[in-house]
Order: sequence, then structure tokens, then C-alpha cells
Amino acid sequence: MQKELHIIKIVMDKYNKIIKELIQFRNDRDWEQFHDSKNLALAISLEAAELNELFLWKKDNEVENINKDRLKEEIADILSYTFLLAEKHNLDVFDIVSEKIEKNAQKYPVDKAKGTAKKYNEL
Repeated sequence: MQKELHIIKIVMDKYNKIIKELIQFRNDRDWEQFHDSKNLALAISLEAAELNELFLWKKDNEVENINKDRLKEEIADILSYTFLLAEKHNLDVFDIVSEKIEKNAQKYPVDKAKGTAKKYNEL
């Protein structure tokens, strides 16, 4: 239990550090004025499109060998805007992901969903 608490503290410290860095970066540039919920959501969508572009027109044998530096940059952009949007609404990203996992577990029970990509209403 002590080890688990230590790990949780490390994770929370890293999360809080990155949020602080993102806010500092944003505030140093006076960009908070542009970071309303709509624009943050649009930025996430646009960055996700840039992530998808890395895979565009790649054949099956090529998709796992894309440029890792570009992959890291696009994922970082998506996460940065996502963290800022969650922070704006006082949402704990760990809690909301855990809640979503629980909801998905109900929608996709193992005995029906294992090994299939069908949507929950098709199981």
C-alpha cells in the first residue's frame, strides 16, 4: 500500500508540474484570452487531424513505422490542449478516464466484446 501511494504521488506530481508548465507557457504569451472551451476543443480536433495525417496513405506494413518524433509532437499537442481544457473546467483527467472505463466496461462486457471490434449496440 505504501508503494502504491508513493507511485500515485509521483504521478500526481508529474501531472501538476505539466499543468503548471502549460499554464505558465500560455500566460507568458498572453494566450489565455484565446483559450476558451470552444477554441481548445477545436485545437484538439485540429491536432488530432495532424496526427491522422501521419498515417494517411500508408500501407498496413508502414503504419507502425511512422516518424516517432512527429508522432510524439502531435500526441503532445493533443494532450496539452486536452489538459488545458480539463483544467479550465476543474476536471481531474484521471477521474474522468476511470469513469469512462467503468462506463465502457458496462457497454462492452468481456464475454460479448472480447476479440471483436463491433460497437456495443451490435454485440
